[in-house]
Amino acid sequence: MTTPSFGSLRSDDDQWDIVSGVGYTALLVAGWRAVHALSAKPLVRDDYAQHFITATGDPYLTGLLKDPGTSEDETTFPRLYGVQTRFFDDFFTNAGETGIEQAVIVAAGLDSRPYRLDWPSDATVFEVDLPKVLEFKARVLDGLGAEPKGRRVEVAADLRTDWTAELIKAGFDPRVPTAWSVEGLLPYLTGDAQEALFAQIHANSAPDSRVATGALGSRLDHDQLAELERAHPGVNMSGDVDFSALTYDNPADPAQWLRDHGWSVEPVRNTLNLQAGYGLTPPPVDVKIDSFMRSQYVTATR
Repeated sequence: MTTPSFGSLRSDDDQWDIVSGVGYTALLVAGWRAVHALSAKPLVRDDYAQHFITATGDPYLTGLLKDPGTSEDETTFPRLYGVQTRFFDDFFTNAGETGIEQAVIVAAGLDSRPYRLDWPSDATVFEVDLPKVLEFKARVLDGLGAEPKGRRVEVAADLRTDWTAELIKAGFDPRVPTAWSVEGLLPYLTGDAQEALFAQIHANSAPDSRVATGALGSRLDHDQLAELERAHPGVNMSGDVDFSALTYDNPADPAQWLRDHGWSVEPVRNTLNLQAGYGLTPPPVDVKIDSFMRSQYVTATR
């Protein structure tokens, strides 16, 4: 495998696959989910995650799975991504229990929710991401003989464009209630792109639709994120990814945007709230990691 390529600066039309730029962060998070699944009491089990690592042959992540480590930095972030994964898993499960049978996973990355979760029998799950990311994901899962538990539809689109047009072409029906997830995405979009993303979701959401959004580090600017990486190497365990160069210095407030557009927003939670709610004892939080731990997780209903 070639060494991942990240570049030093983002551009508004940059592209990536699963081993470059923003795409590699999806692979890295899959690695953390795989490590979390090895813990004594994982909050979620994504048994597919390890196969994405094997398929790339990424030396760092392959080594991580063989020797996850036990230090605080080595265990903290796999657990935090386990918490984040559980939040969105619960969101879709709860939406299905209320009768919502159409779901859109925005920036689907390498999570395998169509295969892991118990969807309603008539559910359709749309996964939106760049073509190269979806191609890699499908190749690995098809090679395993994996079968989705609901109807899964790929939508190859750039979220910085009119991606909902491609979604509708793929069979999405904006007239019926939809569960939308926006996981781990907003820090990688400019302010204008974030506004456009929420506007497109809003315009295609029938009454009773739901949306969930959140990302670790979503409230940090470049300087704060760089300082966090220096103070806690576990944020950047591979040593290859400069997250502060991949993100934009304009943290959004999705909860306020949704309120302003008529959505009913549930009490906003953060990583500390979520850990406590899942029966975990959050570790002591020092001042350099406090903003990271208080990243927002938002659920709203139209």
